[in-house]
Amino acid sequence: MKNSSDTMHEKYSDMNFSDAKPASDIPALAKLQAESGRKTRITMRIDNDVLAVFKVRAEMTGGNYQTLINEALKQVAAGQTLADVVRETIRQELNAA
Repeated sequence: MKNSSDTMHEKYSDMNFSDAKPASDIPALAKLQAESGRKTRITMRIDNDVLAVFKVRAEMTGGNYQTLINEALKQVAAGQTLADVVRETIRQELNAA
């Protein structure tokens, strides 16, 4: 999105935030962040086809695509591969049968 198409950018483009403090440096805001569930809001770019896959999976399971992306990132951060997840799922299904 170009800045010129963002109405919020147009509204605040003349404001100077160079002296702004992070929320963690302001006790009331830090408390709100701590109470919000240990998650941080970020902006990131994801390929359209990847996002479409997560949205379809979320729709199929009745979940939320952002939660699915977060779970996938947790698995990667823990060193799990897709093959590991598939193997574990198969083991669970065989044990349940």
